[in-house]
Amino acid sequence: SFIADEKTDEVLGVHMIGARVADLIAEAVTAMEFRASAEDIARMSHAHPTYAEAVKEAALAATADRALHV
Repeated sequence: SFIADEKTDEVLGVHMIGARVADLIAEAVTAMEFRASAEDIARMSHAHPTYAEAVKEAALAATADRALHV
């Protein structure tokens, strides 16, 4: 899950538990370093079906609960 500022949508943190999260956390860290919003991540292309697609799903869920594969 993504933790984003309610007003600016800037990503403040993430929660990740499970297989392959060591591979997925880099995208969240990069987004936070560049002060990206959850919407920025939600609009990025993520290959399907992959573990990385879960990052996009979490960002979509953080932006008006728009996750596709829940």
